[in-house]
Amino acid sequence: MKKILFLLIAFVAFANVNAQILDPAKWTTKIEKKSDTNYVLIFDTVIENDWHLYSQTTPDGGPLPLEITFKNQKGNFNLVGKAVESKTRTAYNDIFEVNEKFFEKKGQVRQEISITNPNLTEIKVDFNYQVCKEVCINVEKNFTFKIPASAKSIVVVPADITTVVPPDTAVVDTVAQGSEVKNSAVVTTEKVPVLDDKKSEKKGLWSIFFIAFLSGFAALLTPCVFPMIPMTVSFFTKQSKTKAKGIRNAIIYGISIIGIYLILGLVVTWIFGADALNALSTNVWFNVIFFIILVTFAASFLGAFEIMLPNSWANKVDSQADRGGIIGILFMALALAIVSFSCTGPIVGTLLVEAASKGGIAPIVGMFGFSLALALPFMLFAMFPGWLNSLPKSGGWLNTVKVVLGFLELALAFKFLSNADLVLQLHFLEREVFLAIWIAIFGTLAFYLFGKITLPHDSPMPHISVGRLSFGLVVLAFTIYLIPGLWGAPLKVISGFPPPMTYSESPYGVGGSKGGSAATAQVLPEGAHLGPHDLVAFDDYDKGVAYAKSINKPILLDFTGFACVNCRKMEDYVWSDTEILKILQGEVVLISLYVDDKKDLPKNEQYVSKETGKEITSIGNKWSDFQITKFKANAQPYYIILDTDGNMLSDKPESYNSNIESYKGWLREGIDRFKKAE
Repeated sequence: MKKILFLLIAFVAFANVNAQILDPAKWTTKIEKKSDTNYVLIFDTVIENDWHLYSQTTPDGGPLPLEITFKNQKGNFNLVGKAVESKTRTAYNDIFEVNEKFFEKKGQVRQEISITNPNLTEIKVDFNYQVCKEVCINVEKNFTFKIPASAKSIVVVPADITTVVPPDTAVVDTVAQGSEVKNSAVVTTEKVPVLDDKKSEKKGLWSIFFIAFLSGFAALLTPCVFPMIPMTVSFFTKQSKTKAKGIRNAIIYGISIIGIYLILGLVVTWIFGADALNALSTNVWFNVIFFIILVTFAASFLGAFEIMLPNSWANKVDSQADRGGIIGILFMALALAIVSFSCTGPIVGTLLVEAASKGGIAPIVGMFGFSLALALPFMLFAMFPGWLNSLPKSGGWLNTVKVVLGFLELALAFKFLSNADLVLQLHFLEREVFLAIWIAIFGTLAFYLFGKITLPHDSPMPHISVGRLSFGLVVLAFTIYLIPGLWGAPLKVISGFPPPMTYSESPYGVGGSKGGSAATAQVLPEGAHLGPHDLVAFDDYDKGVAYAKSINKPILLDFTGFACVNCRKMEDYVWSDTEILKILQGEVVLISLYVDDKKDLPKNEQYVSKETGKEITSIGNKWSDFQITKFKANAQPYYIILDTDGNMLSDKPESYNSNIESYKGWLREGIDRFKKAE
């Protein structure tokens, strides 16, 4: 019964998706005058539930970002800064392996302009963006702003109320295919509840807290910090007249440590703002600079040099620690932070930037987690001094911890360099090169742990401990796991760290192909190429239909997009099924039309759409217009089974459907009808 109910709900939802041209984002616009020459163009959107409209700042290689084009800018006006967006949400996309950014429920874009042509009467703006739910839609919106005659005509309309606008107010109310100016209108903007991101934000903050907490314990096991535990605890127990007072002083000491690092987190958040570093995290220069910083930290941990704060700072703070009382304890905590900086500095620096790139209070949460792990042992050992006997003695193993952290910092550094390379599409650090570097780093670390390599600050080691041997075997196993990645293995354990499979010298692996050697050996029909899973596919409708007629097979028409998440999911998880792949390989002709293909059409092939009235200038425009005109739909993925005359064979098109049996049944239905009609 539940299965029947589920199928019924799915059918109703699917019918709603395919019944009409989808337009999940409704826009209203207004223009606000700042001076005689400066105006602010304001674009407000209300987005239907569960739909995402992607931001201008969503990274390259993911869904299509919002693109804003000012059509009549040249010689008429200049842009003042960049377009500013209201709050967006960030989420990791495991298909494209990027942190995509998008609006939910509602959004706003504001752009200030400075008019240079006093005779300018209107401003024309185009928005190109992608909206996704179970399907994706590529949308082009055209806006026209009339320049108000005087400052008196300007009314700023708040986003959550209904306002009657005077007749002279410049308001643009967008309609399905464009925009028109309404000089006398009632502008109603739907009041939308603020998106509740608390659950996702809490999840992200908890992740940062636990990573920072573990990093604090790692810092604790370094030569700069670990030996200070018994020294500090002994100081409190000997200087305090009673055990209770010693415990109290140790707790104050621990709280002081936490307070110092919390202040550091607050300062970073205050200086850079809650979202500034979040925006920087996708910036090329930020990633390159942070790569250099991490390599420097790694070199310090490996023993090339020490990063230290000036000794005079430590001496001055240490002299204040002798004052006694709470002030003295506070300066003792500050002395710990300064003296241990050569070991904790690289870890704190990495944590701060990584946490700050998440925005909001993440730097504060990160510093709290780190300092809590650092402070807890001092407080606990002061309460229970007998535990000090169970601590391992200081020695060469502390430097080993430091060296291991250095190797990890070095490996992490190349992730940031990879981010910059991906954004610029330089192809210097493709997947194979990245994996080769990681194999070299972790392979060298394994040799170090086995005692085959020594570094400047290592102590003589006649033998290695069982713990070191065990950890070395884990690192060696991880290194061996990475090696097949050079030949195309997916390496799901480190998914998101190396560049994606498509960003490599051999997208199908060294010397291989997704579908095996048979696919590459076959002679492709004219106009065809190898698509997902090495399926023979056409990206031109007419050529695909001509080939289908020549071999008398039905057509699987696939409206798709390079930046369509659910299109990739269908190809990765549904088309890869053995039975479905067999059908696609042998029983249909696949025609995949990419509606977001930006390549220009030849001038003689460009036209104005009879359906929408828009100029069709690119290949993607052409196939999008074809889908809208012939099938009255604009969503992707969108699948249709056709005969060789272009007639539909199935009762209805298919959209995103992760149910393999259902999709197979839909394919089978159309193919069987084609065979019966022969």
